[in-house]
Amino acid sequence: MNSSFFTAEKTSEGVLERDFTVGDVPGVLWSPASGADRAPLVLMGHGGGTHKRWPAMIGRAHRLVTGAGLHVACIDAPGHGDRPRTAYDEQEIAVMHRAMTAGEPVGPIVVRYNADLAERAVPEWRATLDALQELPEIGTAGPVGYYGLNMGTAIGVPLTAAEPRITAAVFGLHWPDALAEAAKRITIPVEFAMQWDDEHIPREAALALFDAFASKEKSLHVNAGRHKELPRFEADSAVRFFARHLVRTVTVPA
Repeated sequence: MNSSFFTAEKTSEGVLERDFTVGDVPGVLWSPASGADRAPLVLMGHGGGTHKRWPAMIGRAHRLVTGAGLHVACIDAPGHGDRPRTAYDEQEIAVMHRAMTAGEPVGPIVVRYNADLAERAVPEWRATLDALQELPEIGTAGPVGYYGLNMGTAIGVPLTAAEPRITAAVFGLHWPDALAEAAKRITIPVEFAMQWDDEHIPREAALALFDAFASKEKSLHVNAGRHKELPRFEADSAVRFFARHLVRTVTVPA
């Protein structure tokens, strides 16, 4: 990747935001506006039904850039954001919506669909990482982290299991069904978030996924509340986590 791969850029509140495309996959890279020295990179996966510029993605990216001086990249998952849906995408989304309308469990549908998305997305993420590491401000020698909740975990767990360049990860809010085997191959530091009163993911399921990680250093963050009520302060915790493991400095209040 070189400057010609960037299609647009803007600067806001000390953060440089650049759009890019790798193959036919669109993404955005947030960086310190000062742009002086090399800094570690965090790959950030968005949730289901959202996209790379979802407000939560922008907020987390800005925290990571301004709080720890990191580069943060997010790409649209297959069938999300600026990417077209396949017939299979449309079919699974319709099935999910029918289940939600009928008050039926959506977990089995989400697990199945997210597993398919992960199979498509993991090679895209690895190609994106290849391209981003060609940038002089990132390079190939620096550490890489991964940050993703919900569908971001469904894609991030198999990606992290397959990608030795990722050295620390934040996951959470997902079922273990399709992820436990990949989690058993992950030995890097992990921070994992779950909601104690999650109406979709039973406590036992969330705890089973956390337990599956083979990491000697892993922490479980449990908060009261439903699935979409994860406290915002968990984003600040992620900044501190990546600062410890990627750069070892942090400005986010303890």
